[in-house]
Amino acid sequence: MVVAVVAAMVAGCGSEPSSTTPPDGGADTPVAAFGSANATPSPAGSPTPPPTEAPAFRAGNPKGTAAVPAEARPVDTSRPDRVVGTGTPASCTSTAVVSAVAAGGIITFDCGPAPVTIAMKATAKVVNARSRVVLDGGGTVTLSGGGARRILYLNTCDKAQGWTTSHCDDQSSPRLTVQNITLANGNATGQTVDGGGGGAIFARGGRLKVSNVRFTGNRCDRTGPDLGGAAIRALDQYHRLPVYVVSSTFTGGVCSNGAGFSSIGVSWVVLNSLFTGNAAVGSGANPARGGTAGGGSGGAIYLDGNLITLRLAGTVIERNTANEGGGAVFFVSNDRTGTMRIEKSTLRGNPSRGFETAGFPGIFFLGAANPTVTGSTLTK
Repeated sequence: MVVAVVAAMVAGCGSEPSSTTPPDGGADTPVAAFGSANATPSPAGSPTPPPTEAPAFRAGNPKGTAAVPAEARPVDTSRPDRVVGTGTPASCTSTAVVSAVAAGGIITFDCGPAPVTIAMKATAKVVNARSRVVLDGGGTVTLSGGGARRILYLNTCDKAQGWTTSHCDDQSSPRLTVQNITLANGNATGQTVDGGGGGAIFARGGRLKVSNVRFTGNRCDRTGPDLGGAAIRALDQYHRLPVYVVSSTFTGGVCSNGAGFSSIGVSWVVLNSLFTGNAAVGSGANPARGGTAGGGSGGAIYLDGNLITLRLAGTVIERNTANEGGGAVFFVSNDRTGTMRIEKSTLRGNPSRGFETAGFPGIFFLGAANPTVTGSTLTK
């Protein structure tokens, strides 16, 4: 039975989004890598300020020991371009967040010393003319979609946000970095642009980086063979460079597939992070079996495409579920070039109620070779 399901899935796994060419694209300006190099230069003759001290707020796997490369580290936000709030919770509004994200640059918050939740009345959308947007909650801010809307949106191929190059499916910017913040109760249900998904963050094009972020209680459509990403949906990252997820927590996500994050044609590096209590609730897999709406794969992570890679290091994935394949991870490389590495990580208690790859509990994998596992524990 598993063999039959696998064959069906191989034939029908989704293809990458088609390229959309704008009517008059401009030149795409190369940008620097992520990380501390993104910091605003100091005035001539003055020393460069040290990186912002890490807040007490902590997400992810505290016992994770995976080294974090320079481009995956938090951005220095000691010299913000914009500050949301004037020192009180009341001054930190949805309107202020939406305006700041549209304006771009480094964004921090001044909402007072206590933790604050900002109820988003509208989705904060990145304008494609911005080279970067850095959203740093300082460890005290929660942005909540209220179970009614997506929280953050980046789409280089969306005319409403401006077309800035002739190759919107592969451009270097905007670069969206989200750090030291909680994104809660986002909901992309019913969103159809580029396949939907991404209850907390939808990111097509440019680059996305996530550092020290808590994703909790996010949602996307409960049915569909290839949509996903209760927390994050990513497409078309620049030059196929990976999305970095560092020291972040994904919990309580519910979606048809990929109840943590989901992508098509995108590679990921996940370091020192935690996925727990997420559920892929669709039914019928991909392509959808007759009489079903499809979906149900990738309790925590759902990846589809061709030349894609996934690296999990210092990461714990536990107590996630999938109605079909991959209670922890669903990974399909349609042309069998994709690879997966698991290093110093723990995957446990992630039931796949339909199918998984023999010898890899909680994982369904089709790629160049079986996943490489070092210093890790995989148990049912």
